[in-house]
Amino acid sequence: MEERYEHYMMVGDRALASLDFQEASKNYDMALQSAQEGTMTGDDFKLRPKMMVPTINLAKCLRELARYKEAEDILTKYIKDATDPPVDTRLHARVLSTLAELYQAQSKYDAAAKLHKQAVSMVRGGTPNLELAGSIAGYAETLRKSGDLPQAELHHREALAIRTRAVEEKSCTELELAVSYTQLGCTLAGMHKHNEAYQQHHRALGLRYRYLDFSHGLVSESMNYCAESLCALGRGVEGIPLALHAVEIRKTIFGTTHPAYAHALSILASCYQSVGRSFDARDCLEKCLEICEVAFQRNHANIIPNLMNYGNVLRSTGDLKKALSVYERAIAIHQLNFKEGQQASRLEKCRAEVDKLKAESERRDSCSSGGYSSVEDLSSLRIHPEPQASDSMGTPVIVFTDIGRDVDDEMALVLLSALRRKHLLDPKAVIATLSPVSDRANLARGSLDVLGMADVPVGIGGSGGAVKDLEVYKAVHSRSSESIEHCGITLACNVLKKANSKSVQILCLASLSDLAVLIKDHEELFISKVKEVVVMGGLLPIDSHDKLVPDTAYNNNCDMEAARFVYESCQELCVPTVTLSRWTAYGCPMRPELLDELARTEHMVATNIRKKSKESIDQLWKKVVLPPDDPGREKLPSRCDAKWFYQTFIGKELPAELPTSVWNDVEKLNMYDPLAVLMCVSSYRSTHFRCTKKVVNEVSHLVVGVCEEENGIRNRKALFDEYSALFLYAMQASLYEPKININYNSNFVDEVTSKRSALVNRAA
Repeated sequence: MEERYEHYMMVGDRALASLDFQEASKNYDMALQSAQEGTMTGDDFKLRPKMMVPTINLAKCLRELARYKEAEDILTKYIKDATDPPVDTRLHARVLSTLAELYQAQSKYDAAAKLHKQAVSMVRGGTPNLELAGSIAGYAETLRKSGDLPQAELHHREALAIRTRAVEEKSCTELELAVSYTQLGCTLAGMHKHNEAYQQHHRALGLRYRYLDFSHGLVSESMNYCAESLCALGRGVEGIPLALHAVEIRKTIFGTTHPAYAHALSILASCYQSVGRSFDARDCLEKCLEICEVAFQRNHANIIPNLMNYGNVLRSTGDLKKALSVYERAIAIHQLNFKEGQQASRLEKCRAEVDKLKAESERRDSCSSGGYSSVEDLSSLRIHPEPQASDSMGTPVIVFTDIGRDVDDEMALVLLSALRRKHLLDPKAVIATLSPVSDRANLARGSLDVLGMADVPVGIGGSGGAVKDLEVYKAVHSRSSESIEHCGITLACNVLKKANSKSVQILCLASLSDLAVLIKDHEELFISKVKEVVVMGGLLPIDSHDKLVPDTAYNNNCDMEAARFVYESCQELCVPTVTLSRWTAYGCPMRPELLDELARTEHMVATNIRKKSKESIDQLWKKVVLPPDDPGREKLPSRCDAKWFYQTFIGKELPAELPTSVWNDVEKLNMYDPLAVLMCVSSYRSTHFRCTKKVVNEVSHLVVGVCEEENGIRNRKALFDEYSALFLYAMQASLYEPKININYNSNFVDEVTSKRSALVNRAA
C-alpha cells in the first residue's frame, strides 16, 4: 500500500506541476484509495494525514476542471469526519483554504471569506512560513474578487513579505515570489494602479521565464497579465504578442473549452480593441463567452468582465442594440452574485454605459438624415490610434511582399519590427502579392501581430504575375482579419496622401506587378511622395546599357513586363532606386544554427521559420531536378538546375545518385529580403554595403552586388553580427524576454569564400 501510495502521489504531483489536471486528478484519486485501504488495517490515526494531502490536491484539480460539486463533496466529507482538534492543524487549514477557493470560484464570497479567516487563524500562531503566506494570499484573493481592494492589497503585501523572507532564508526558490507578484499585480490593476501592476506582473514573468518551460501554464498566466496591463497603459500593440502566445500555450495545455483559454482570448480581445481592431476583438470575445457559458454555472460572476468588454466592442462596431442588452445582462448577473456595496465601481460603470447607449440609440433613431440605420452602415467605422509623428518613428516605408513562398520574407518582417522598435523605420503598410493573395495577407497579418506591429495595416495585392495559386506555408499565427484591406493599392495611396513630400520609401520584396499598377494609376502621387524605391531583384550589367534594365532575377521574372515598366518609369520620373542583387545575399550568408538560436526564444515566428526553412530547401530541390520546361518549376530560371544547386548552395559536385532531401548537407542559408530591409536605413547602408552608382537623368540610382566578384558587402562578419543581433532583439523584445547570447562560429562567414550558400526556395 505504501509503495502504491507514493507512486500515485509522485505521478500526480508531476502532472499537477505541468497543469495536467485530468491526469493529476486520476492519480490523486488512486492515492486516496490506497490510503483508505490502509485505514482498514487499523492504522486510521496514523494514515489520516496521508489521506488529507491527496484529498486537497484532488479537490484543486477538480476545481480547475470545473467539477465543482465533486470537489465540494470530497472536502466537506473530510471536514465532517475530522476529529476535534484536528490530527494535523496545518493540513486541516489547507483543507479549509481549498474549500474556500472552491467557493470563491463559484462566486460564494461570504462563505469563502469565512473559511479563509478560519484557516489563517489556525496557522498564524507560529513562525511566519509559506503555509501562512498561502493562507493570507487566499483570503486576499477572496477580498479582491468581492471588491475589497484596499484590504486585499494589504494582505497580499503581507504574504509577499513572508515569501521574500523565505527566499532570503533559502527555504524556497524565487519562483514562489511570482505567485505574490501576480496576485498583487491583479489587485493593483483593480485599483487602476496600472504602472505598478505592470511592474509586478513583469517581475513574475521574468521569474517564470527563468525557472519554467516556455510552454508552462504559469508562463502563459504572466503573459496574459502583462498584456492586460500594457493594454491598460495604452500600449496594447505591445501586449498582443504576449497575448497571442498565451492563447496558443493555453490552447495546447487546456484545450479550447477551458476557462483558462477563454481568459486568454478575452485579454487578446482587449488588446485588439485598444489598437482599433474591434472586429477582431469581437471574434475573440464571442469565442470566450461561448466557452464561459458552458464551463461556468449560469450567471457566474466571472462572466461579467467579459460581458463588459463585449459590450464595449459591440458599441465600437456600431451594434448599439446588442451592446445595450449585453450590459444589461452584466448588471443582472452582478445583482445575483454581489451584495450591496460589493464591486460597486463595476456596477456603476455598467449602469453608466447603459445610460450612454440608450441616449446614443435615441439620437440615432431621431436622426432624419445623415444618421446610420443599420449595423452594416457602421461597420466601416473603425477606431484607429493616433499615429506618432513620423520624425520620431523613422522613415515611413510601404512593403510589398510575397510572404509564404519562402521564409526570408517573414524574416524581413522580423527585421522590420526590430528597426521599428529602434525608431529607424516606420512601416505604414504591408501589401501581400502573388496568388493566393488572401492567404499571404493572412500570414502577413498574423506575423505583424505577433511581432508587435498589430497597428500596421495589411492590404491585398494582385496575383504578382502568377497564373495559378502558388504554395503558402502554414503557420499557427496566420490569421484572417476584417482589418485586412481588400485593395492594397488603395491602402498604399492612402498612406502616400497623408505623407510628407518625398518622404516614403517603397520596399519591394516580390514581383513588381503591384508597384507598376501604383505608378500607372497614380503617377503624380508617386512622384510627389516617394523618396526612393528599394528592390530585391537584379539588373543586367549596368555598364552595358544607358539605363537600368532588370535581369532574370526571380522577382523580375514573375512579371518581367511590370519589372521593365517600374525601372523605366522610375528613371524617367526621376525617382531614385536601390537594387539589391543575389550576389549580395551570397556574400553574407548565415548558417542554419542561427535559426536554432532564434528558436530558443520559443517565439512562434522563430520556431515556424526554422521548421519551414527545411521544407523550403527541400521544395526548391524538388524543383531544380525537374526538366527546364516542366511547369512544376514555376518561375525558376532555367539556369537553376541540380548541378547549380549543389555547386552554389552546398559547395560540392553533384553526386551520381541524387538524394530526396538535401537539408542535412546545407551549410549556409541566404536571406535576401532582410538585407533589402537593412538597405532602407541610411546608417546601415553606409556602414555595411558598397553601392555602385548609375546616374540617369541627373538622378543617382544605386546597385548593390553588381557581379559575383563585387557583391557589395564591406565586411561579412560585421554584417552577419548586425542582422543576427537584430533578429534576436525582435524576438526577445516582443516577448519581454531576458537577453540570451547567440552561440555560433563567428569565423564561418570567412570560410570557403568560393562556395555559395543555401537559397531558401528562391533563385534570384
